[in-house]
Amino acid sequence: MSDFKSTSTGFKHIGGTVRDRAASELRDRILTGRLQPGARIDLDEITREFGTSRTPVREALLELSYEGLVAVNPRSGITVIGMTPDDAVDNFAVLAALAGKAAEWATLRITEAQLAELHELAGAIDGSGDVVAANRRFHRAVNRASGSVRLLTHLRQASQVVPASYFELFPEQERRARKEHAALLEAIGAGDAVAARSIAEAHVLDAGAALGDWLRTGGAEG
Repeated sequence: MSDFKSTSTGFKHIGGTVRDRAASELRDRILTGRLQPGARIDLDEITREFGTSRTPVREALLELSYEGLVAVNPRSGITVIGMTPDDAVDNFAVLAALAGKAAEWATLRITEAQLAELHELAGAIDGSGDVVAANRRFHRAVNRASGSVRLLTHLRQASQVVPASYFELFPEQERRARKEHAALLEAIGAGDAVAARSIAEAHVLDAGAALGDWLRTGGAEG
């Protein structure tokens, strides 16, 4: 595999600390196949590309090593472990199970104020300047309405498998997501926890299937 080559200047996605932004951008490249398994990552090259110091980039790479996306070896350097299509589908399946449980519990525990907030956040996605951020705010509100701190902890970790550029890769999924959000809100508002769980799980599983199929057909290399 070829070594890492810069594909952009600076950070594509803003927000958070420099380390967070570096981790997000590099994670996104790995999850979408722009950084292939076996590729070597040059710390100095990334530092120059992102226009920052070595420390936050090194910390970002260490974070990705904990996630199993890169291997950090003092002698051989930093190597991409990568993500296979099956890995991507499996990761989304785990996230789907957690999201489904969150939707189920949210239906049973949601307050009127929280339900009103969900409708507001769903509506705010249309015309948003940052659809990815708006979408995440909606899902986080659903997750918070579950009332489970432990579930939120697991969801925060599991949601890292969603590429930050997901809707750029799959614009049709953005349109589909809005319809599914409406169906989810209807189920939650009607108090149908079984339907809410099913809709939330299918919503995430479909997203994972799209990414898996894209990677199988060459993804970023196609």
